[in-house]
Amino acid sequence: MYKKIMIAIDGSDTAQQALKEAVNIANTYNAALRIVHCVSGDTEADKKAGTQILEQAKSYLDAVSIETGLLQADAEYGLTGIADSIAAAASDWGADLLAVGTSNRKGLERLYIGSVAEQLVSKVDASVLLVRPQKG
Repeated sequence: MYKKIMIAIDGSDTAQQALKEAVNIANTYNAALRIVHCVSGDTEADKKAGTQILEQAKSYLDAVSIETGLLQADAEYGLTGIADSIAAAASDWGADLLAVGTSNRKGLERLYIGSVAEQLVSKVDASVLLVRPQKG
């Protein structure tokens, strides 16, 4: 069913949960897996921090062959720029499934801040797996 699975991570615990889910699905379908992280700054420090997040995620998955990608978003567009960058990467790579952790914001915080995950649902042509934070 799935041949190419992309996981967008941000270094959070929820992203780690989404990564585990994506790996399980990739193993089930013998699918290729690509981990991406998007930075919105253009400094070397931003790129270094993003690369560290990718390397940490990749080291967690020693036995699995994984491709990684550091994406760049225009800081001027905030969360929308990040969502656009991830959506474009998923399309360019031909992802069948995009997995992403959600922040699970509620109320006014969700109204004013929104979420990258929420935007991706409407921007990505592939199936989207939203992983919520674990309770407890």
